[in-house]
Amino acid sequence: MKVADMKALMAQYGLRPNKGLGQNFLADSVHLQRIVAAAELQKEELVLEVGPGLGPLTEHLLVQGAHVVAVELDKGFIRVLQDRFGTHPSFSLYHQDILASDVPALLSGVAAAEPLRYKCVANIPYYITSAVMRHLLESKVQPDLIVLLVQKEVAQRITARPGDLSLLAISVQFYGEPEMVAIVPAGAFYPPPKVDSAILRVRPYPEKRYHVESPEFFWEVVRAGFGQKRKQLKNSLSAGLSQFSTDKIQASLEEAAIDPTRRPQTLTIEEWVRLYKSLTNRTIF
Repeated sequence: MKVADMKALMAQYGLRPNKGLGQNFLADSVHLQRIVAAAELQKEELVLEVGPGLGPLTEHLLVQGAHVVAVELDKGFIRVLQDRFGTHPSFSLYHQDILASDVPALLSGVAAAEPLRYKCVANIPYYITSAVMRHLLESKVQPDLIVLLVQKEVAQRITARPGDLSLLAISVQFYGEPEMVAIVPAGAFYPPPKVDSAILRVRPYPEKRYHVESPEFFWEVVRAGFGQKRKQLKNSLSAGLSQFSTDKIQASLEEAAIDPTRRPQTLTIEEWVRLYKSLTNRTIF
């Protein structure tokens, strides 16, 4: 689907790209094919597509033989998608907010096989990147693979290594291994965004790599550590974890073999887990 086709289709339905919803549609078939290739799809695999819009990626996924379950929030695009793909036997469409959706329950209504297996392949609105990633990765049934088109800068942050880790990087790398597959220039979109994008692929770990009994508290500790990331870790944690004394935080850092003067971005995920276990008085291993 070329830019001229997108403009004609939107004019036909009386639609315009909504900047508030981050609607930038990929109009370059080469990059659309790269997204599909990154997903390593097999025939009849179940694919969750978030925010399909006019359906340029949907078309490529269906041609590849996937069974596409599309979740679209904008009711204007629901009409377009129904008209374009509604009669396709391998297409299912839901008018929902993905962040309010029970993804396994939604997909179970389409998939007959047990256990549920699926991949997520999407060009999502960039402002919900972090929320969508967490929603999928923390789901009771994780996707086998996630391939998303995101801002280049965000992809670089997610794939960062210890020494330059952010809360976003840890929130993804805790659950899986991310990699940046390819850069997509702004000119490949309609309308073009202000920044370049990247194809991000995340392979969730087949079995949990990091074990924490209270995920809620673990993330509370990590968020506290990054609350004042330019400060030393002991100061950030003291400010963000008011239920603990400064002495307790100092002792927990030392017990976890973490220098209290370090900055949060230098810690590995293993070190965050050790700190969490120390703060909860559990055995460190």
